[in-house]
Order: sequence, then structure tokens, then C-alpha cells
Amino acid sequence: MARLSNQEGLANQEGLADWLPGRLAEERPVVTVIGDSILDGWWDGTIDRFCREAPAPVVQVQRRDFAPGGAANTAMNLAAMGADVRFVSLVGQDSGGHKLLEQLSSAGVDVSHVVAHEDMTTTTKFRVSSGGQVMLRLDDAATEVPADGLRQMAAAIPEALRTSSAVVLCDYGAGALDGAVRDAIFHHLGPGNDGPDSVEARSSNARQDTLLVVDAHYPGRWAQLRPDLSTPNAQEAARLLGTEFPGGAARCPFVEAHADQLLRASGAAAVVVTLDREGTLTIRRNDTSQKPATHRTWARPQAEKQASGAGDTFVAALTIARAAGLPLTTSVNLAQAAADVVVHRPGTSVCTTEELAKHLRGFADTALTDEELARQVDEHRREGKRIVLTNGCFDVLHRGHTRYLNQAKQLGDVLVVALNSDSSVRKLKGPDRPVNHEADRAAVIAALSCVDHVTVFDTPTPIPLIDLLRPDVYAKGGDYTPEMLQETEAVERYGGTVTILDYVPEHSTTAVLERIRSTGETPQS
Repeated sequence: MARLSNQEGLANQEGLADWLPGRLAEERPVVTVIGDSILDGWWDGTIDRFCREAPAPVVQVQRRDFAPGGAANTAMNLAAMGADVRFVSLVGQDSGGHKLLEQLSSAGVDVSHVVAHEDMTTTTKFRVSSGGQVMLRLDDAATEVPADGLRQMAAAIPEALRTSSAVVLCDYGAGALDGAVRDAIFHHLGPGNDGPDSVEARSSNARQDTLLVVDAHYPGRWAQLRPDLSTPNAQEAARLLGTEFPGGAARCPFVEAHADQLLRASGAAAVVVTLDREGTLTIRRNDTSQKPATHRTWARPQAEKQASGAGDTFVAALTIARAAGLPLTTSVNLAQAAADVVVHRPGTSVCTTEELAKHLRGFADTALTDEELARQVDEHRREGKRIVLTNGCFDVLHRGHTRYLNQAKQLGDVLVVALNSDSSVRKLKGPDRPVNHEADRAAVIAALSCVDHVTVFDTPTPIPLIDLLRPDVYAKGGDYTPEMLQETEAVERYGGTVTILDYVPEHSTTAVLERIRSTGETPQS
């Protein structure tokens, strides 16, 4: 796989900078996407009356839009973020197939490995809407996938895989990954004879330099491939477990409780479960504990939009980041940011390098003044939300920080992070700190999906801010007890709670900087 330099890897260990999407695009990793093609049709119009034949509205169509969907949407997103994309699929020699190939080619996707077969019908999904509300969806799909077409598609796989940094299997259950294609995938991407449970154990086989990502309606079908990543949504994860998922906020704890089963059933080194408005939960084997390690992201939903394909955008961003050598947690954070871009737009769309950079740049000036923050917190409180406040320097961001912030977020609904100003960091840490200016630290912290608001304080303790905001929970990380903190009295005075979160000394900023100075190496997460 391509690798970012050590300095860049350090800068993006967990946080996201606005220059990162451009740097990933410069790497231009070769990514092969194999899967089911779909053409998404979005027809929009007005409704003035009901038809005479039945109590159904008459939609006067005023606009017809088409966009690649399914595996084709994943390929489009990868190309938009700078990957060199090869697409392997099966379409019909029909208007849908022609339109699909034309749009893919115009976006820079290599479609020379796509088979257009005369006995195949290109799957097309027509969504009819009015006033932003989808009224009806019409699906036109093949009732039977031609075996000859699958054989032609299988024959194209070896050349498409040549020199690929990553392979994404997009299995929507439409049949393009059955028969000869499935056999070819196992032949060329099989895991070898090593153990199934660690990335290191697989590093000596024929797939050692190729990242394998499985995005499938039935992920268990590909478990024997032992993929590096599996990306099921809640429904697909439930199928893996053979059970029903709970709703709402209970889903993440449910996934965490069943982490071992999900890893075994998927065969993957890591599983990223996407949970729509609840964000994602990543689980992976933990080298230092029998309990799998987890990483949470939070979505940034806005007004309800008729969006489709945000999951494909997520998989594309996750793949390009991992193919370029970014740590898994950073890659998941970036993928969440990319999904947040497209989920706020109607229809099927892609996230480009420029749009992702602009989205991350939007966090650069997000540190609120005390007055602005107080207004925001008052509004959240009127909505019945539970406020969590934490504080710290957060200089060179690392896994210990993000683990701690993710835990803090789970104590309530809104997480406010108060950053020590540059002058206060110097008083606490010495004249050579901070490494990063307070504006940069605020931008990186704000870009984390678990953080809702960021502010900067210049007082010896955050007690004045606590008195102003009166958070429900004040969270602190470290080897403290509540009795040791000056802030405890201020919090308990109005009935708040002080919670001490995990202390992770092996991931301290000081330890990271000492390692860089002594070895020049960047710690990996």
C-alpha cells in the first residue's frame, strides 16, 4: 500500500486537517471495485390532483436525474477522492447500461473490465418524489443473471487486480458476485494458510500488499476470505449475528457486547458497523487484551433529506485512507466526515476531494466565545439534552485522547471541550509547548465527530467556565479521584457530577514526542 510520510502520519494520527484529502488524492492509490451495478433515477415533480383510477397522487414530472448507484457509486466516490479506480461489474446492453458506463467514464473510472451483456438487464431504481418527499420507488432488475456474463466478468478480474493497493467487494445480492465471479475472487484473493485472527498472521500470503474491504448485504458469504475490513450496516450486522438489533441509542452497546461474534462471523480483522444517525462503531482485535478494541464516531445529521448512498461514500473514504496507510481510527473519522458531506444533499451524490477539504476547513474557526457557548448550551438544555464538559491541552492528538473523548461523549448528549490557551499550556508543560497553536488544536478537536462545541480558556482552572455553563457532567481523564480536583466543589455545588475516565499513559503526548525525538518514528494506532 502507499504510505504517508511519518510527519504526515503523526499530524493525522487521530485528527483531521483540511489538507489531508488533497494529500490522499496525491497518493492516487489503485483501487479495484468488484460488485453489483445500479443506476439510480431521481424523478421530481409537482402534485396538484389525484388520479381517477385510484386514490393515488398524480406527479407531474419536471426533472429527471440519473446517477450511478450500488458498487458504481462506491467507484464514483473513490474517483472523486483521487483514487485510480478500476471497476469490474456486469450491465445490460440497454439504455441504463449505456447511461451508467457513460457517467462512470466521464468521472474517470476505468470501465474496461465492465461486461455489457445482451441477456442482462441493468438494475435501475426510479424514485418519484414531490416537495422533497419520495412517493414511490420502481425497481427494474434482472430476474436471472446470465452465466455467460459472469464467466466474462470472472475472466476480467486478474487484470483488474494487477498492482491494486485495495479491493472493495460490493455485494448487494443482485447476482453479479455469484458463480464464476465468486470462484475467481476466492482464487485470487484467498487468505492462504495462515491464522484468521490477526493482520500480522496474514502478512506473508499472496494478498499481503492488497487491502480487502467487504461491503455486503450478507457479509458472512465472504468470511473465508478473511478481509481486512467489513462494513455492515445495522441490518447486515444483525444477519451476521442471526438476531434482531435494538433501536436507537441501544445499538452501539449491543454491537460492543457482540464484538467477538461479529469478528468471527465476518472473518474480518476489523468490523465497522454503520448506524445511520448514530454514526459508526469500529471493533477489532486487541493485541493487549482479550476484549476487542472499539472506536466510535458520531454522525452530524441535519434536516431530513432524501439522500441515498452515504454508506458507499463512507466505504470509499475509508478505503482510500487505509490504502494510503492512515491508522484505522483516523480513516474511520475521515470516512464519517465524507458521509456527513453527502447525507445533507438530496439524491445520490459523491464527495470530492475539494468538498471534503472544505468541510474540514469549516471547523477551523469553530472555537466559541464564552457568551456564544452559553447560548448554545442553553438551547441544548431547553431541548432536554444532557451536557458534558471536559478540558485539556490536546496538543499532539493521539489515540489516548480520542478514546477519552469518545468515552466523555457517551456520558451525555452534547460534548463541550475546553482547550487550554497557548499561554496556559506553556505554564503547565514548559516553554517548548504547545506544539500546535490553539486555533489549530481547536480545529482538529472540532473535526472529531464526538465533539459538539469547542472553546478556549485562559484561567488557571476551568472553574469560571463550569460556573457559567453548569454542565450535567464534568469529565476528567487521568490518574485522579474527584477529591483531588479543584473543580469538584464547583460542579457539586449546583448538583452536577464529576466522572473520571480512563488514563492511558502509554499514549501520552509527552511519550509521543519523546519517541519522535529519539527514533524519528511515528506511533501507529
